[in-house]
Amino acid sequence: MIAIALTFTFGCFALALVLNLWRVIRAPGVPDRVLALDTMVVNVIALLVLYGIYQGTAVYFEAAVLIAMVGFVSTVAYAKFMLRGDIVE
Repeated sequence: MIAIALTFTFGCFALALVLNLWRVIRAPGVPDRVLALDTMVVNVIALLVLYGIYQGTAVYFEAAVLIAMVGFVSTVAYAKFMLRGDIVE
């Protein structure tokens, strides 16, 4: 039963990634693109966690934490760049 649930969730998150990619390409403004990229990071984290469950190893959970930290820092840096025009003051 868990294999069927994992297969379904892999498909759902893969579809979400494709729709986010479409939003990155077709978004009307830069803030929409940043939001779509941040949502893509969340979907990649979910896929890594699901794959870690599927493989039964903790390595993918550690990779998900690293990607979460990098995604958070990059989103904050880009938001600061959009507001002030520079990242480091």
